[in-house]
Amino acid sequence: MILHKGSIFAAIAVLFFFAACQSDKKGTHAPAKPQTYSELTLGPRSATIYNDFPATIEGIEIVQLRPMVDGYLEKIFVPEGAEVKKGQLLFKIQNPVYDEAVVTAKAAIQSAQADVDAAKMNVEKVRPLVEKDIVSKYELDAAQFTLKSKEAALDQANATLRNAQTNVGYTTLRSPITGVMGSIPYKIGDLISSTTASSLTSLSRIDQVYAYFALSEKQLLNFSNRIPGATFQDKLDHLPAVSLVLADGSQYSQKGRLETASGFITTGTGTVSLKAQFINPTGLIRSGASAVVRLPRTIDTALLVPQSATYELQDKHFVYLLIDSNKVISMPILGSATNDGKYLVVSEGLKRGDKILLNGFNLRDSTEVVPRPVNADSLYGNAYPSK
Repeated sequence: MILHKGSIFAAIAVLFFFAACQSDKKGTHAPAKPQTYSELTLGPRSATIYNDFPATIEGIEIVQLRPMVDGYLEKIFVPEGAEVKKGQLLFKIQNPVYDEAVVTAKAAIQSAQADVDAAKMNVEKVRPLVEKDIVSKYELDAAQFTLKSKEAALDQANATLRNAQTNVGYTTLRSPITGVMGSIPYKIGDLISSTTASSLTSLSRIDQVYAYFALSEKQLLNFSNRIPGATFQDKLDHLPAVSLVLADGSQYSQKGRLETASGFITTGTGTVSLKAQFINPTGLIRSGASAVVRLPRTIDTALLVPQSATYELQDKHFVYLLIDSNKVISMPILGSATNDGKYLVVSEGLKRGDKILLNGFNLRDSTEVVPRPVNADSLYGNAYPSK
């Protein structure tokens, strides 16, 4: 069969038209159906959050032990870090001058006592002579004045002995408290002076300890406005017991109470110092240790958002908020984590009655969804009761 050139071109045109129609059919898609997501309606609940503050531990009593006299360190009776009792012997300082002063003072007392005895004998000798008018009364008065002078010298000698014995007593140093021995910067044979800048050691009573920490001026004002009480001490008394987190991250078993450590704001740092007192019966916590004071705060009308329902972008938390027509928008929020880390206590961005998605990811704003409400009480459990 012979095809004309015009017929060939017509057939090719029909084929191109058919192919174009098939291509248009393949490029046409039906609209995607909205996906189903879990929806949570926010309501007020009771929750406790914690504020952590770095702290330094100090014993309830800290004593710097310094020598009262000069001399050479003769003996150290207790090693560093040992537990000591009040009155226990710790150091012995050697200084022969003080021992010789005692000997000299005792000799002076014996001499002064002899002078007193001689003066008394002279008074007793002169008195009958005056009574018999053999000598004038002047002689008796002179003898009595001499006796008083010798008695005064004896008193002075006794005082010198007591002073010398006191100095000898200073050469033995005993613990003024029951506590723990600190480091000893001196060795046996070192020259010890009462004017030396470094102390012999420090003693710390640690059956109770203080955890010192600081609040900024803003934190202090927020604290004062939030806690009831007529005075600052009243506000502290209204606070619940605080916790102590040790350096290894473990929580200390005993609870503590807040006290005022400083009554003014430090100009250089803009902070005020507070302290929490903890009992330490086992001596686990030592002076100089670092820790964290954890202050609880109970919120009766908290809005709790599960951490799993949030995502972070540029250090900000976002949730998917459900708006009209079942569409979602990304909403930035501010909040503090609960102690178990499962929820955020929202302070900004959401309000009571708002609805958020629990399992939405990578959704664009205005995306339409099919919400599936969840039971809030089942989600939060008994740990966060509704209000």
